[in-house]
Amino acid sequence: MAIQLTPAAYDRVRQFLAGEPGALGLRFGVRRTGCSGWGYEVELARDERAGDSVSEFQGVRIYVDATSQPLVDGTTIDFVRKGLNHEFVFANPKAAAECGCGESFTTDADKAA
Repeated sequence: MAIQLTPAAYDRVRQFLAGEPGALGLRFGVRRTGCSGWGYEVELARDERAGDSVSEFQGVRIYVDATSQPLVDGTTIDFVRKGLNHEFVFANPKAAAECGCGESFTTDADKAA
């Protein structure tokens, strides 16, 4: 599996990359946070780090660190408009539950622990 981008997310990432010529691609991962355990992190990748998994989606390189990879593998990233706001949203097959505010998620492995 790999990380997928919807057309809207792909267009938005390409806009970010066009504005940052030194960026290598998109860095996608998770960190411990929120009421459910894991929160997503999305930023431009400025370097390749030891342990990164690198995939490519229609010419956009996506960098995922080794800790995040098993938690986000297979995720589809979308970019949506909600009223006046714009944001990335994530369809993650590894997420077993999400908190009510949508900031974090948990996996089956987290529930068993």
